[in-house]
Amino acid sequence: MIVNERETQEGLLVAVCDEDVLGETFAEGEISLTVTEEFYGGDPVDEGAVVDSLARASVANIVGTRAVELAIEEGFVDEANVLDVGATRHAQLLRMD
Repeated sequence: MIVNERETQEGLLVAVCDEDVLGETFAEGEISLTVTEEFYGGDPVDEGAVVDSLARASVANIVGTRAVELAIEEGFVDEANVLDVGATRHAQLLRMD
């Protein structure tokens, strides 16, 4: 998986994607999702690093079947809130303090 972290005024923004979806566009009905290098590009990491990043995130965007499954397994995302977009999955996390 690939993780991109950036600090914002609202806190840590984390973008996570499966490596095989980077640069791809997915569509389902009126929804279109492009996994851009500018937003999602970063360093390939193992699952432990993904979990660490998501644990520190104020906001996270997660794309890819495995990345979303990991976020569900680790309790960051409820499966009922996951979108199936074409051949991939997308979830968002917003932590409010």
